[in-house]
Amino acid sequence: MTLGRFDRTVSLVTGASRGIGFAIARRLVDEGGSVVITGRKQDALDAAVAELGATASAVAGRADDADHRAAVFAHIAERHGRLDHLVNNTGINPVYGPLVDIEAEAARKILEVNVVATLDWTRAALAAGLSRSVVNIASVAGLGASPGIAFYGISKAALVNLTMQLAYELAPGIRVNAVAPAVVKTAFARALYEGHEEEASAAYPLRRLGEVTDVAGPVAFLLSDDAAWVTGQTLAIDGGAGIRPLL
Repeated sequence: MTLGRFDRTVSLVTGASRGIGFAIARRLVDEGGSVVITGRKQDALDAAVAELGATASAVAGRADDADHRAAVFAHIAERHGRLDHLVNNTGINPVYGPLVDIEAEAARKILEVNVVATLDWTRAALAAGLSRSVVNIASVAGLGASPGIAFYGISKAALVNLTMQLAYELAPGIRVNAVAPAVVKTAFARALYEGHEEEASAAYPLRRLGEVTDVAGPVAFLLSDDAAWVTGQTLAIDGGAGIRPLL
């Protein structure tokens, strides 16, 4: 596929050594773009870059580390001299269980990575000359009750609101949108479907779980000029789960 929507553009995709982030980077490269990806593990990033090809590069580090962010934008300036698009994909969910049992330290860490770091990446990208669009990767967990991963859902609800606030403040020059996937078949979400995928799929009108490409396509749309009059929106990518009958 070479549609050319991202010809001569540079995109930064955080948390993109595998899973949804990698699929997004793959889609941008396939449509003519250059990408810079981040992640914690250098070996995984090296493998991802080798698969993505010559228009891709990577910088390893923690998403909530200011020095890492500085290194990423220094790399972008040196290699490309420009930045068109930002995809804030990095997210964590280190705990599972009732909301009332979560330790305050874990709650703070989730907010730090999923919300505060997203704002920090966006601010740093703007300072580095970000020129066109941002897409944040939220979750359907942020659009309703999410038993077992409740504080993760709270962080993603904050990310949805952060998207609207940034869209308002950065218009008209920069568009900011989000996507909210349901369960996608990745290592990150494995605990939500492994061993009972057929049962989990039955909850969706389209009768299957999401694939990473199901997210990459809508993200590419929101980044591209095809969505030139779209900002401040969160697109649910949920296999129709949001239209379940109430009776």
